[in-house]
Amino acid sequence: MNLTRDEARQRAATVSVHSYAINLDLTRGGTVFRSTTVVSFDAEQGSSTFIDAVTASVHRVTLNGVDLDAAEVADGVRIRLDNLAASNELVVDADMLYMNTGEGLHRFVDPVDNEVYLYTQFEVPDSRRVFAVFEQPDLKATFRFTVTAPSHWDVISNSPTPEPVDAGSAEDGGARATWAFEPTPLLSSYVTALIAGPYQSVRSELTSSDGRTIPLGVFARKSLMQYLDAENVFELTRQGFEFFEAQFGTPYPFGKYDQLFVPEFNAGAMENAGAVTFLESYVFRSRVTEATIERRAITILHELAHMWFGDLVTMRWWNDLWLNESFAEFMSTLASAEATKFTQSWTTFASLEKAWAYRQDQLPSTHPIVAPINDLEDVQVNFDGITYAKGASVLKQLVAWVGQDKFMQGVREYFGKHAWANTELSDLLVELEKASGRDLREWSAEWLETAGVNTLRPEISYNDDGEITSFSVLQSAVADHPTIRSHRLAIGFYNLTDGGKLERSNRVELDVSGERTEVEELVGLQRPDLVLLNDDDLAYAKIRLDDSSLRTATRHLRDFSASLPRTLVWASAWDAARDGETPARNYVELILQNIASESDSSVVLVLLRQLATTLTYYVNPEDRQAMEIAAADSLWELAEGAGAGSDSQLQFVKAFAVHAQSPGQLDIVEKILDGSGAPDGLTVDADLRWELLTSLVVGGRRGQEHIDAELERDATATGALAAAQAKAAIPTAEAKREAWAAIVERSDMPNAAQRSAIQGFTRVHDTALLEPFAPRYFSSAKEVWANRTHEIAQQIIVGLYPSRLTTQATLDATDEFLSTLDADLSSLRRLTLENRDGVARALRAQAADR
Repeated sequence: MNLTRDEARQRAATVSVHSYAINLDLTRGGTVFRSTTVVSFDAEQGSSTFIDAVTASVHRVTLNGVDLDAAEVADGVRIRLDNLAASNELVVDADMLYMNTGEGLHRFVDPVDNEVYLYTQFEVPDSRRVFAVFEQPDLKATFRFTVTAPSHWDVISNSPTPEPVDAGSAEDGGARATWAFEPTPLLSSYVTALIAGPYQSVRSELTSSDGRTIPLGVFARKSLMQYLDAENVFELTRQGFEFFEAQFGTPYPFGKYDQLFVPEFNAGAMENAGAVTFLESYVFRSRVTEATIERRAITILHELAHMWFGDLVTMRWWNDLWLNESFAEFMSTLASAEATKFTQSWTTFASLEKAWAYRQDQLPSTHPIVAPINDLEDVQVNFDGITYAKGASVLKQLVAWVGQDKFMQGVREYFGKHAWANTELSDLLVELEKASGRDLREWSAEWLETAGVNTLRPEISYNDDGEITSFSVLQSAVADHPTIRSHRLAIGFYNLTDGGKLERSNRVELDVSGERTEVEELVGLQRPDLVLLNDDDLAYAKIRLDDSSLRTATRHLRDFSASLPRTLVWASAWDAARDGETPARNYVELILQNIASESDSSVVLVLLRQLATTLTYYVNPEDRQAMEIAAADSLWELAEGAGAGSDSQLQFVKAFAVHAQSPGQLDIVEKILDGSGAPDGLTVDADLRWELLTSLVVGGRRGQEHIDAELERDATATGALAAAQAKAAIPTAEAKREAWAAIVERSDMPNAAQRSAIQGFTRVHDTALLEPFAPRYFSSAKEVWANRTHEIAQQIIVGLYPSRLTTQATLDATDEFLSTLDADLSSLRRLTLENRDGVARALRAQAADR
């Protein structure tokens, strides 16, 4: 199932693909579908190569009119092609499998009405699960899909949906129709798509910058349409179109733009050209936080940016995946901040994306942004915080350095020169150098070709009058990644006003390089109440406060007038706790004393996640239970003190339910659930009911019969996932054994159900329930990795690792397991090393908390 970069290079040198004509019959039952592919391609005369096709069975392989022996040339993954002509036509007729893993052609049955819904997910290497294809991004071609399906379905692909034609009756007697799509423009196979089923839609349109009318569609399952906020999606889409077309200087490249919310999706979304698929959780059937609404907006804009950067212009090989994702991540935040109501998006970026990047960059598996991608297994574990968040952070710094106007000028030239083609990083850097007049080779070497995050801290001297006599920025790096980099950053001075607010009184922007940078502009100024390095968050670096500023921040964190500097101080305190520089309990106290005043919903979300992580992993284990109970009491006080019906109230109640474990706390959860004790303004809707019930299950107050009753009340796909999580969370040895068997020993659980069950399995107040499964994890991990698809295997390897058992014994067992891994299991080794690092970090933090 793997493909090496060398194989891809050789194949790209051998063949040039013109077109695919793909005929799919989706009316042959629930296990397989018929796939007939006609490929037109040129090749070096007399050469040999292979085409990818993951098949259940192959009926026919015909090359240039000659039938080949399918048993001889096809192995279920590849089809060998020998003695090629200069111009070739290949026909592959095969049965292929529907998937329940979110890879290839995923099949889902809605429990509400038993309707079947299909969608494809091809990135990285799974278009080969639907049709025969040269599966690599630099072999672009046109794709013509012809699809036979039940006549009451809608069928959506990259090209506009044609009128269906009657196709008679299926084997089960149901009416069939055929949809014959027009060919796509030149695309890489991983951004082609097919979505089919009785999806319902809302339609609109917009006018592109070149005057074309672009049809818009928003789709969801029938049972979810009542919750679909299509107008909000359309509004964001229009704002994104206008912003990106102006910034990129290139009209939207495709004929229509459909956005489809699909079930059991593994990621947030996928940038299929003109037919973007989204996680169905973005259709809000219950009240969600403003943070979730903002995340949906960012995701919508991220995928729209990909229509240009990724689909119109595509990376040659997966080593430039980072640029594809980082660019979309940066542009979606920029568009959100400048073109939508989410003007605080850079605060969210600092709180969410950068925290992800800093965490990833301190793992033993960290890698340069431009990572070596030797094969498909490398890229499948590289959808990480470096590829997305660090890359976007570095692009933000580059924009600050060269200027946004110059950056966009270079991007416009890049799109103009490389439309419909494949590129490498150097193609973009050339245009940015021309536009900015800067030599980016040193910047690229420093930032893109080395790993690790630097730490910056101020060194300040004052005289007796409080006047600054010297000011330096000190830069350090860890021994494993010793690069000292150049940073474009700002330094902010903050002072308390007469009204008690911390407001910026001075700002300087400068380049920091070397281990020490003197800042002469600040000498002679009066000492401020707080000095903030990396003000405005231009740079990518961990920041430390001087002692005086740290005291001010601890006392007055809630008093910042602006959200971004407050978030940067939060980030500094979190880094120090994670790194074991400060006791973890201090960070718990900092959160609980200041979170009530936090105005940004996404920051509140992040802080509550960090609170949970700190309590679960970083505090002294001897004090953990008492601290968790005390934190839950504080969260309930916060919920009661929050504004009725406010976003913070909802977040505090949810967090309280996660941590509640004492008898009194579980009593409160019961009262919220039964309606007798809910705070004023709180609506206990379907999703919140499940969270409250699961809290009671984990606490031993509710069991399987209560889960069954709630599922009967909420007999939906979402309800089924919540029930799977609650069932796996039952705090008995028997329930944990059954959950383990369902996840690890059997292999029929769909991706979303497995993800929910894993979350429930590991949710315990007493970690002794998990101890018997640590040896079982290590004895089964290699078999899981060998026999499951990548998505399913990674869920298990990461999700079931005994991270809750933060002991030296866990590290020793991990090391023993690592010693048994062969060289060809590099991806499994990487995930295991990352898992191990979490336990090692927790032990260091716990030592600092004693």
